[in-house]
Amino acid sequence: MTTLLSLETSTDVCSLALHQDDHLVAAFSLYIQQAHSRSLAAMVDQAFDHAKMDKRNLDAVAISKGPGSYTGLRIGTSLAKGLCFALDIPLIAVNTLESMAFAANRFNRLNALLCPMIDARRMEVYCMLTNSNLEIIEDTRAKIIENDSFSSVLKQDTVWFFGSGAEKCKTLLGHKKHAFFIRNFHTSAESIGMIAIKKFEKNDFEDLAYFEPYYLKEFIAGKPKSLI
Repeated sequence: MTTLLSLETSTDVCSLALHQDDHLVAAFSLYIQQAHSRSLAAMVDQAFDHAKMDKRNLDAVAISKGPGSYTGLRIGTSLAKGLCFALDIPLIAVNTLESMAFAANRFNRLNALLCPMIDARRMEVYCMLTNSNLEIIEDTRAKIIENDSFSSVLKQDTVWFFGSGAEKCKTLLGHKKHAFFIRNFHTSAESIGMIAIKKFEKNDFEDLAYFEPYYLKEFIAGKPKSLI
């Protein structure tokens, strides 16, 4: 039996899941901004305590590799690497947008195309486009949403837009006949874990020493405020 811990820190949601094979044993989520640094390690301890399991029985740790929040991804990666090094177990990384599409597709009875979106800056989002078989139509990218975005696809196909970046796009795309917006959709470590179990079976592991999150864009620090 494969025991897998999954961490999702790419957005404001701080989430973890504990799986044994494809059975969900425990899951915790905090929908609080900037909760990752102060809460994630404690959440991991709580998950193992509630499940009455020992971390030493872990077979792998999976993380959401991005795109997403630079700080959040760094925190999740640091904790995951620390556990993997300490326990001598492999690291598995899952594209954040792919995990979002996986989660939404469980309710996709209409075989709509899926467009997970993570908020970037202004009218920019990180997004991808898949079909109902989760085959990638448009790969992960940073995209500035305009009035004609996705026009060619929306002429003939129903598209579900969801995630932290979808709401701000509704004003530009919401009037289009085949565009549908899923409200209150959040990233989840549970879907990371379900994908990661398949990766574990294929020995699809990361190079623990050299792995870096998939930031997609370079981090741009804000200018410090003047103290004068």
